Amino acid sequence: MDDKIYVAGHQGTVGTALQRVVLAKGYRNLVTRTQAELDLTDQAQTRAFFSQERPQHVFLAAAKRGGIHNHSSERAEFIYQNLMIEANVIRAAYENKVRTLIFIASTDIYPTLAPQPLKEGYLLSGSLDAHREPDAIAKIAGIKMCAAFNRQYATNFMSVVSAHYYGPGESYDPSRSHVVPALIRRFHEAKIHKAREAVVWGSGNPLRELIFSDDLAEACVMLMEHGHADRIGDFINVGSGVEIAIKELAQLVARVVGFEGRVVFDEGKPDGLLRRRLDITRISTMGWKAQTALADGISQAYADFLRRDAKNSITE
Repeated sequence: MDDKIYVAGHQGTVGTALQRVVLAKGYRNLVTRTQAELDLTDQAQTRAFFSQERPQHVFLAAAKRGGIHNHSSERAEFIYQNLMIEANVIRAAYENKVRTLIFIASTDIYPTLAPQPLKEGYLLSGSLDAHREPDAIAKIAGIKMCAAFNRQYATNFMSVVSAHYYGPGESYDPSRSHVVPALIRRFHEAKIHKAREAVVWGSGNPLRELIFSDDLAEACVMLMEHGHADRIGDFINVGSGVEIAIKELAQLVARVVGFEGRVVFDEGKPDGLLRRRLDITRISTMGWKAQTALADGISQAYADFLRRDAKNSITE
C-alpha cells in the first residue's frame, strides 16, 4: 500500500512495534527520522519536515519517558519537551493536511483517586499523581489539542490512552526503565552473578495492567484504518483488560529469565499507585482485543534484551 506513514518516535518501544505492524499489513511507504536528524521540539524543523514529506498518516509516539526518579528530578524537561513535540507535530499535521493522526498518551492523565477501572469520562475529575504531574499535564494538553483541532478544522486526530506497555525496544537503564524492563535486568544480573536472592522494591501488592507493545500498535493501526475522531470522542482507552500483582509479575519474569534464587520484596521502598486499570469497553466494541499472553510478551522482551543490552547491562 502506498499511503505515506510517519512514525514519530520510531526507535522507542511503541514506535518499533508500529513499524512491525504496518509493514506486516502491507504498508511500505514509511517515513522515520532519528532525534539527531529531526528535533521535534524545534518548530521550524518540524514544519519543514512535514512540508517536504507530506505524510498521509502520523503516529505520534515520540515523547520523553522515564522512571519514577526521572519524573521527580526532570520535571521541567518532561513538561517542556512533551508539550513542544505535541504542539509542533499536531500543528504541522494540520497545516499539511494529514488525513489521520494518532497521539499516544498514558494512564498518568487520570486522577490519582479516580474509580477503577478508569473510564474516559474521568479525565480532569480530580488531582493527578504529584510525581508525574508535569508529564500528565503535557499529555492532557496533547489530547485536548487534537480535540480542539478536530472541532475547529474538522481534522481526524485521535488520541489513545494506553495501559502500561512493554516489549522490544525498551530502555534498560536503571534510572529510566519501567517495571518490566527493570525486572528483566535485575533478574538477569542476579542469574549471571549466581545470586541467591534478588530484591524488588515495594511490597509487591500493587496491581498493574500491562499491554504488549505490538497489541497496542495493532489497536493504533486499526484506528488509523477504520476509526474517526467523531466516533471515538476526545480519546479512547487501550489496554489488555488483565491485571497482575507486582509480586506475581516478578515471579513470572524470574521464571522467564531463568533466575532460580529467592525473590525478596523490600517493603521499605515505595509501592507507587496501588492500581491503574483501564475501562476498555469502547475499544472492545470496535472489535479489538489484545492477543499476546503476558508470559509470551515477556519472553519476547527478554529475547530483545539479550540481543541489544545484556552485554552492556551487567553490573560488576
